[in-house]
Formats: sequence, C-alpha cells, structure tokens
Amino acid sequence: MRGRFERFDALSAGLADGVRQREGLFGLMLLGSASDEAADRRDEWSDHDFFALIESGRGDELRPDLSWLPDQDQLVLTAREGEIGFVAVYDDGHVFEFAFSDVEELAGAVAGEATVVLDDDAGSVAGLLARARARAAAADSFDPANDASLVLVKLLIGVGRVRRGEVLGGGQFVRGAAVQHLVRAIRGRFSERSTTLRDTIDPLRRFERDFPEWGGRIAALLDAPVEDAAHGLFDFAREILEPGWPEFPSRAADAVAARLCWRQARP
Repeated sequence: MRGRFERFDALSAGLADGVRQREGLFGLMLLGSASDEAADRRDEWSDHDFFALIESGRGDELRPDLSWLPDQDQLVLTAREGEIGFVAVYDDGHVFEFAFSDVEELAGAVAGEATVVLDDDAGSVAGLLARARARAAAADSFDPANDASLVLVKLLIGVGRVRRGEVLGGGQFVRGAAVQHLVRAIRGRFSERSTTLRDTIDPLRRFERDFPEWGGRIAALLDAPVEDAAHGLFDFAREILEPGWPEFPSRAADAVAARLCWRQARP
C-alpha cells in the first residue's frame, strides 16, 4: 500500500510540474481524495480528480495537447468526456479524471474538498469554489473509440469502488455509465444497424430493436452481482468491438484486466 501512496504523491507532483512547464496553463486544483483535506481517505482505489486551468479563450488551441501529463510512456489511454472533461489511465491502472478549461467554463463546478496547488492568475482558480456551471455534450453524435475507452474507465472505477465496499456507488458506474458508453460505442462502431426508430437523445432507447441479440446479452449480464456484471461487460466489449477494429484501446484493456486481476478468461 505504501508504494501506491508514494506513486500517488509522485503523480501529484508530476501534475504540478507539468502545469508549470506548459505554456498557457496557469492553475491546478486537486479535488476529493487527491486534495490535502481528504488525504486520509485515500486507499488503493483512489484516483486523481483535478482541474487544470488554461488562459481564457485558448481552450480549442490547448485541449488537444495532453503532453504535460506526467509519465507519458506509462499512459495507456486518454479520452474526452463531454466538452471539457478528460480521463487518462496508466499501465498500473491509475486513473486521472479532470477538466481542462478556463475559469469561465469551470465557474463554480467545484464542491467539497479541494486543494489549489497552483494559481498564477491572481486567485482565479480559488474563485471557482464559489460559482457553478456545467456543460453537456451533443446527444446524437458518437465517437466510438472515445466511448470504448470510457467503458474501460467506468468499469475500472466501478470495480475499485465495489472492492472498497462502496457497492451502491460502484454499481452506478458499472450498470449506468459503463453501459451508456458501451451502447454509444456499439451504435458508433456499427452505425449502419441503427434505424430511424432510435431515440436521438438517449442512445439506450430502442437499442434492443436495432441490436436485439446484444441488447439481450447486456441485460442478462446486468442481472449478476456488480463485479460479475462488470467482468461480463468487459469481456463482451472486447468480443464485440475489438476484432478487426484498430481503434479499440487494446493496450488499455489489457492494463485494466491486469489491475483487476482479470487475466484469466471467465468460466
């Protein structure tokens, strides 16, 4: 456990260094268990949640570049989540969940524990703690490679929470978020099979009409206990999405399986 905590602190320091060295970034705020206030809550499943702040108006220019994240050679996955959110996964299964934006876009999105690590813009980062605004992604457009990556992230986080004892919270990641992204990945990967009867707002609606066999299999997997359901969804995603598709995040899937000790095929 000590080694993982040392790794956690090293990644925190690496984030701070990356922000200092990246032109256009001026602030870093560590959230939740990554913050100083909640450090005693960390365990082996704790992730890094943070805000990285960019100069106003430079979002489109700076967001595509994640080269400032630490330990680039160990990254197995990066993906966008919504308009300003991102995730990254390392080869040891450690997860970053972060927003990468300017102060106006993130205004007030912070709640609970937070540690301002860097604030080079006269208190702009700290000011986020008092304001609130969120953004939503387009509903009927799909990026299947990105969604496939997010399936892996949500399963990894969900199982980690279950093993921590947070069965209800972990179940939401597995039965909710992971399934949403899996359905989006399938609709994007096999777009020709989605009919005009689909719901353009909620990709889950009428999924069984377009993909009756796969819809039935997903539903059956969700009847299992949370971790069994997660493992089943993981295997299903690789079976359906990966073959013949070079955009599937295979290296990340291997890292997730190793982190969760899912190296052996399920019986």
